[in-house]
Amino acid sequence: MMKLAFILGTRPEIIKLAPLINKTKKSQSVIIFTGQHYDFDLSLRFINELGIRTPDYKMRLTKIENTTSDRATQTGEIILKLAKIISSINPDTVVVQGDTNTVLAAAVTSIKCGIPVSHVEAGLRSYDWRMPEEHNRIAVDHISEWLFAPTSQSKKTLLDEKVHGKIYVTGNTIIDAVEENIKKVEKKTKIHIDDEFILATIHRGVNVDNKQNLYSIFTGFLKSPMKIILPAHPRTVRRLREFGLYSKVKNSKVVSLLPAIGYFDMLYLMKHCSFILTDSGGVQEEATSPKIRKKTLVIRKTTDRPEAISSGHSELVGIDTSKIIRAIKHTMKNPKISSRASPYGRGNASTKILNILRKNLS
Repeated sequence: MMKLAFILGTRPEIIKLAPLINKTKKSQSVIIFTGQHYDFDLSLRFINELGIRTPDYKMRLTKIENTTSDRATQTGEIILKLAKIISSINPDTVVVQGDTNTVLAAAVTSIKCGIPVSHVEAGLRSYDWRMPEEHNRIAVDHISEWLFAPTSQSKKTLLDEKVHGKIYVTGNTIIDAVEENIKKVEKKTKIHIDDEFILATIHRGVNVDNKQNLYSIFTGFLKSPMKIILPAHPRTVRRLREFGLYSKVKNSKVVSLLPAIGYFDMLYLMKHCSFILTDSGGVQEEATSPKIRKKTLVIRKTTDRPEAISSGHSELVGIDTSKIIRAIKHTMKNPKISSRASPYGRGNASTKILNILRKNLS
C-alpha cells in the first residue's frame, strides 16, 4: 500500500489538495500543515469547510510575514521542522501543490531525505522574476520525480526546460474542488446579495506592498460604474491603512470591503457576480469552471495562466488606473464567455493523479 505525505500551508494548497486528500484513507496518507497562512480565516477554516481530516502534524512558525527577509528565514524554518517529521514518517512520496515557500521547503527537505517529490500544478510560468512564486515553482519542478501538469502548454514548458521527472497532463484539481462543492454553496454560504456586482480580490505583494501600485489599482476600483465587493486579505487591509487609503475605500459607496471569507462564501460570490477583478491565480482557474464561467480581468502585468486568456475566460488588464476603468466599462457591456469548456480539465484531475501514483508506487 502506498504511503503519501501531503504538505500544505496556505489556502490555495488546501483547496487544491482537498480532492486528493479526501480520496485517500488515513492509512494511506499523512497530512502536514506548515502554518504558512497562520490566520484561521486563511487556512484552518478551509480545512474544516472542505472536509479534510485534522492534520497529523501542525507547525507554528515564528516567521509569518511575507517580507523579503522573512521569505528566506520562513523557508529555512519549515525545512528544519519538516526534516524531523519526514524522516520519521518515511513516505513513498511527498505531495506538494503550487509555488509557495511551503512547497519549496517541502521539496528541498524531501529530496535531501531521499524521498521523491510529486508536484501538483507543475509547469506554470509567468516569466516575471519579480514574483517570488516564480523562483519556487521552477526549483520545485526540477526537483520533482512526478510532475502533474494542468495543461498541455504547461507540459511543453517542462519539456522545453528538460526537467528530470516524468510529466503527466491531468487538468487542475481546483476544478475538481468546484465540481465537488458547488451544489452545497447556497446552503453553506452566509452571504446573500440581490444587486448586480463585480467581485474583486487583490493580495499579491507586487500589487499591495507598493504604494504607487496600490493607489493605481484602488483608484480604478473607486471609479467603477458598478458596485464592487472585495473580500479583503489581511495583508491588503494592512497596506491600505499604512498607505492612508483605508478610510477612503471603507467609506466609498462603490467598493464594499468584506472581512476574510470562507470557501463557500467565495464560491457564492463567484457564481453570482457579473464578472471578476483579481490578481489571484486560483481565482483565474476557478472562474473557468463550467459551473461558474465568469469573465476575469487580471489585475497584473503578467499572468501564469495564459490558457484562460487564450480560451477567452480572462483578460490581462495590468494595474494602470485608466486601463482598469476602461476594462470594467467594456466588460459591463459584454461579460459573456463563448467557451463552455475549462482549459483546466473536467474535474477529474485528482483521480488521474492518484491512479498515476498508485501505478508508480505499487
